[in-house]
Amino acid sequence: MGAVTVGPKQARSRATRSRLLESAVSCLAEQGWAGSTVAVVAEHAGVTRGAAQYHFPTREDLFTAAVEYVAEERSAALRNLFPAGPAARPAARPAVIEALVDLFTGTLFRAALQLWVAASNEEQLRPRVTELEARVGRETHKIAVELLGADESVPGVRETVQGLLDLARGLGLANVLTDDTARRARVVSQWTRIIESTLGPPPAAAGS
Repeated sequence: MGAVTVGPKQARSRATRSRLLESAVSCLAEQGWAGSTVAVVAEHAGVTRGAAQYHFPTREDLFTAAVEYVAEERSAALRNLFPAGPAARPAARPAVIEALVDLFTGTLFRAALQLWVAASNEEQLRPRVTELEARVGRETHKIAVELLGADESVPGVRETVQGLLDLARGLGLANVLTDDTARRARVVSQWTRIIESTLGPPPAAAGS
């Protein structure tokens, strides 16, 4: 079967929906849950409130969709860090670690953090946020293992990789209140040495 043709009206509708989701994420990151009403998001997106409610009838509809959007964008950002995948090893291992940490200091992480806080108080959001965060966590770990060339059959390696991701999340939280760049760089440098020592040479380099 041939490709489905999307008409101008459908294209505009999709574009509006995407702007609303992007704006929802930005508003969450900048103003938090309390300040991110449908009206505020609509204004940020440059659309009418009526148009926003056409796509997302309630606030919960909008931010439940935003949860999905944030999860997809974070996963895509991680997959796109190193398109060459394992071919980037071993020289890029420090760069992989730095890039993984950087994922937790940007707008997407700030928005996700606001969603976590909101989900702790909003019964309608909590199951969706919990489900998607578990999925993103599994995918993040899987891609980190691949990019780092980690052999999880070796005792301690899985915990070391997970420790890196937990560390990155903690550094991201520290960066929310103040610019933690200098301290973060020192911590990441030390953790990189620990990773290199624990993981050893990547499989492609072993025995060469």
